[in-house]
Amino acid sequence: MDYHHVSILFMLLSCIASCAFGATNIFNVLSYGAVGNGRADDSQAFLKAWNAACQGQAKSGVIPVVYAPAKKTFLLDPLTFKGPCKSPRIYMLVSGNMVAPVKSAWSGKQVEGWIIFTSVNGLVIKGKGVFDGKGDSWWPSRPCYNDPARGVLCKGPAVSSHMVIMSTNDVVVTNLVIIAPGDSPNTDAIDISGSTKVQIRNSFIATGDDCIAITAGSSNIDISGITCGPGHGISIGSLGGGGFDVVENVRVRNCTLKNTITGVRIKSVQGGTGYARNISFQGIKFEAVDNPIEIEQFYCPLKQNCKNDTSGVAISDVTFSAISGTSIAENVISLKCSQINACKNIRLDRVYIKSTTPNKKVSAACFNAHGIATHTKPAVKCLLP
Repeated sequence: MDYHHVSILFMLLSCIASCAFGATNIFNVLSYGAVGNGRADDSQAFLKAWNAACQGQAKSGVIPVVYAPAKKTFLLDPLTFKGPCKSPRIYMLVSGNMVAPVKSAWSGKQVEGWIIFTSVNGLVIKGKGVFDGKGDSWWPSRPCYNDPARGVLCKGPAVSSHMVIMSTNDVVVTNLVIIAPGDSPNTDAIDISGSTKVQIRNSFIATGDDCIAITAGSSNIDISGITCGPGHGISIGSLGGGGFDVVENVRVRNCTLKNTITGVRIKSVQGGTGYARNISFQGIKFEAVDNPIEIEQFYCPLKQNCKNDTSGVAISDVTFSAISGTSIAENVISLKCSQINACKNIRLDRVYIKSTTPNKKVSAACFNAHGIATHTKPAVKCLLP
């Protein structure tokens, strides 16, 4: 696999995976000065171990492994692990606990992220360690409020993402546990942007915003086996806010969403340009989800200074199939498309969503959406049967 220009931001992340390396050359951070008592700053020891592994003489068939041992807690300042490395593959085996400094200790340090990998090919991160980003120390500084439709929304540019996959090719992320409180502000779990050939598999996510968000410049994304909740579900977008935005060839399958504010959705702002196409949501289960299925081309999260523009990002070739479950909302399918750029070739098949309240009716609503709905309840009257 070729991991190119990987930028990953960890906050409250637990990575669980088996580790079978074959022939290895181990670079134990303790051998480079790390203490691991949770109080001493182990940042430089990690950088020394990384540089030794990355820049050391490459041996055919031998994989360099940066090792953070179990039963240790490593206090780490914001770090950037840089490549390219001399070996075609490099591992980081995390068995201990990684802890970030609280917000007040970040003065004068990089703020783009806590743990960043950049320009590294063949990067593999494994282990049963925990990345604790101390995200709760940042939340009180952001002006937030409760929106009845969207939950907690926050002003300001910062987004407290746990993991960012940016400008990256050929990435596999599997067996993660990402946890943040449901009321934590804008805590996206995994954000994907400008990337292609990304697989997110078999992971548990609980957070205060999108469990997974796929944004502009991303293609060939495969998401499967995700349990999401609390959070804002799995989203494409938002799109259209940064010029000509494109997302295509996205497959989301065999996922369970529990008590999320939204389910599976595509969202774009008014007046945007670009397209989102060839997107499928298949084998999705909802449990007490608000707004389970949604296409929203009038997205304006803060409900302030919203544009009144009839154009929008073109959305086409979107399939929702083999989807079932319950919702706390009355309107469970919402397809709200641009007045000029209609949503085209929208397909719903074997979609069955009912209320969590016994015998309560649910409904579907749409505007300027075109396609076909078969074996779907509630009926989507704007789509052909």
